[in-house]
Amino acid sequence: MSWVYWAGLYDSKFEAYCAVMWVEGDKRIYGNRPPREVELYRTRRGKFGVRFRSD
Repeated sequence: MSWVYWAGLYDSKFEAYCAVMWVEGDKRIYGNRPPREVELYRTRRGKFGVRFRSD
């Protein structure tokens, strides 16, 4: 099981958190089974991103 990285980086943690909520709520992305784990990460340059794992 590997990470799927959401396309795009965000300047603020709030923007990335909104993307997390969208990933968790949008069945078009993951089909019938929700992602097992969704998390925010921070790059070395200070931007925020979203990644998730699914089965």
